[in-house]
Amino acid sequence: MMRAQLHCLCLLTLYLTAGYGQERKFSGPLKPMTFSIFEGQEPSQVIFQFKANPPAVTFKLTGETDGIFQIQPDGLLYHNKALDRETRAVHKLQVSTLDAYGATVEGPVPITIEVKDINDNRPTFLQPNYEGSVRQNSRPGKPFMYVNATDLDDPATPNGQLIYEIIIQLPKINDVMYFQINNKTGAISLTLEGSRELDPIKNPSYRLVVSVKDMGGQNDHSFSDSTSVNIMVKENIWKAPEPVEIVENSTDPHPIKITQVQWNEPGAQYSLVDKEKLSTLPFSIDQEGGIYVTQPLDREEKDSYVFYAVAKDEIGKPLAFPLQIRVKVKDINDNPPTCPSAVTVFEVQENEDIGSNIGTFIGHDMDEENTANSVLVYKIVDQIPKLPKEGLFLVQTYSGVVQLAGQSLKKQDTPQYNLTIEVSDKDFKTLCHVEINVIDINDQIPIFEKSDYGNLTLAEDTAVGSTILTIQATDTDEPFTGSSKILYRIIQGDSEGRLGIDTDPHTNAGYVIIKKPLDFETVAVHNIVFQAENPEPLVSGVNYNTSSSAKFKLIVTDVNEAPQFSQRIYQEKIREDVAVGTKVGNVTAKDPENLDISYSLRDNTRGWLKIDPVTGEIFTTAPLDREAESLYRVQVMATEVGGSSQSSIASFHLTLLDVNDNPPRLAKEYTGLFLCHPLHQEGTLIFEVTDDDQWSLSSPRFSYSLVSESSRNDWEVSRVNGTHAKLSTKHTNFEEGLYSVPIRINDGGRPPLEGVVSLPASRSPGWDAHCGHGSWYTPDHIFGYWYNFSSCVYPNKEE
Repeated sequence: MMRAQLHCLCLLTLYLTAGYGQERKFSGPLKPMTFSIFEGQEPSQVIFQFKANPPAVTFKLTGETDGIFQIQPDGLLYHNKALDRETRAVHKLQVSTLDAYGATVEGPVPITIEVKDINDNRPTFLQPNYEGSVRQNSRPGKPFMYVNATDLDDPATPNGQLIYEIIIQLPKINDVMYFQINNKTGAISLTLEGSRELDPIKNPSYRLVVSVKDMGGQNDHSFSDSTSVNIMVKENIWKAPEPVEIVENSTDPHPIKITQVQWNEPGAQYSLVDKEKLSTLPFSIDQEGGIYVTQPLDREEKDSYVFYAVAKDEIGKPLAFPLQIRVKVKDINDNPPTCPSAVTVFEVQENEDIGSNIGTFIGHDMDEENTANSVLVYKIVDQIPKLPKEGLFLVQTYSGVVQLAGQSLKKQDTPQYNLTIEVSDKDFKTLCHVEINVIDINDQIPIFEKSDYGNLTLAEDTAVGSTILTIQATDTDEPFTGSSKILYRIIQGDSEGRLGIDTDPHTNAGYVIIKKPLDFETVAVHNIVFQAENPEPLVSGVNYNTSSSAKFKLIVTDVNEAPQFSQRIYQEKIREDVAVGTKVGNVTAKDPENLDISYSLRDNTRGWLKIDPVTGEIFTTAPLDREAESLYRVQVMATEVGGSSQSSIASFHLTLLDVNDNPPRLAKEYTGLFLCHPLHQEGTLIFEVTDDDQWSLSSPRFSYSLVSESSRNDWEVSRVNGTHAKLSTKHTNFEEGLYSVPIRINDGGRPPLEGVVSLPASRSPGWDAHCGHGSWYTPDHIFGYWYNFSSCVYPNKEE
């Protein structure tokens, strides 16, 4: 008996962690308990030591023991075989205590054994081989087949968590994967490259090797399995159909099916997209991909349509790129020919040769061009008057060219003819009207009324636009035609185009005007030659001669003009610390009469500058100060030397560049600073600092320090922002009296400049009644409001 007890004790000690209840105790009274035990452990594992209460002397075990669980009389519960979660995951047991007579004292009490999973099962594919197919250009990421594996281990633990992976793709073009797998679901789909590159002609099939691992694929001791997947590549049937032709103005019942599209798989949702933004798209599509025209079309209104068919999945996501649908509206002959205008007017010169082209008559037909429906035939059906005879004109049957047929025409015989031309297509006829005017030929040249218009003297400052001369030529051809209209031009004496000539359309008078300013210094005398011409070419054998030209002399007199600066405003930049006598700029002016020029300055209010009267060079005559004036403006006067002493003015702007030449200082005077005594807390004063140099936008700017060592024991100074700092007490143990705190301020410039300022603080007995907790007080506003001084009151001052 002693040996058996020792044996049980050894088991308990050796396998104490094999199983435990919710309370993590390994012995205790009999009560409902639940134990968790890993499957696959060695037999004879101790689970729990139950303790019996008298008169109980032994224990009894019942329930789903499966011959595995036993209990010793002393209450030691154990299992004598390895557990298998896949056989039974939970064992429901009952434990009772019995007295010496076998009667039940306690129980039966429910005991639950939960078998915890270990990774003792490898995953297995449901099939050794899988077969699948996919259409080329299918949407990447959309599954077209699945592989499935099972694992008997607990799926709620890593032991049963399966991870799928494609480990081989054959063939593998350019080392690019065309297929991908969802590592959790086993769904196989195309990659983006596969969607683009799969082609059943190049490679009709692919073989994949897919592996599955348990333990989430993260453990070197995980189990795995593999399977073969054979995939056939099918041709993409999501293709744009051939262009469709629809006869216009169809009387058949609508809608009429005109073409078909189809997605690679069933269940797609189809729609049409109109990118032309028509008010109404006369087409529709059903959910089988059938496309219909919904109403009769009119080619003359719109001869073609382009729209797109879209396939979407059940959640409205596009399955592929839209397909372009092209529809051409086929013409029928439903439009008669039309005339180009109510009356078409042609002109023919008298004495034209027989066969000469008078003009081209072009009718219109709204039916489709280059078809039998729009081929037009022309025929003259009437001529008014029929003088001197009928058939004076003919028209080419298909081109519409109107020609002179019978004889040459004379304007004095008949100045105008009216023709009726029949225009016809294969089904319709239209009558159009043509008016032919016989015009005089240009066989007369313009002749000037006089050949010399004498001399004219003008000052060079005569206003542009002034009319300086009227010239006149006449032409005996028919009035108000291109043969008698006269155009004047200057053919000699005005190479710079300073003059122009306008023609009166009613009288043919020519008005000579000044187009550009006259310039005595450039040309003092213009020997002008005018030429009179017609816009209509002269007939053969007739030429312009000296009768069509005239001369004129224009004498330009000098006018004294003021000097002219090369620019209106001169601008320069210079550092404010340049030495006196430094050249800062130069101005130049020129006199039109080439007189000498003298330069002088005006509005030189600060006397900073002087100018060389001969060269126009500008120099400093005194130290410059940007802080006094950053942009210094003066006026420069250029005056003729001799003559009438005319002058002109330009501006000279000198921008002064800043130099760090001003130390920092307090922005205002701080007086009447009071420190309430005794101090109960540290006091703080905000003060503002500035200097007169140009500020940089890049902060920080100023830095601060206390001058004396003794001040540093009682005070401290620190920066608040770019322009403000604060002075604070470092303790509260101050004597009553007057304190002057010197502070060194550095502006951080180049070179840096420093300034030392002092802030006085005092305490007067008269302020005792107004001090609260003891703090700084100043009667001045800082930033426009009070700073931390509410404990002190300033008599007769409004806060």
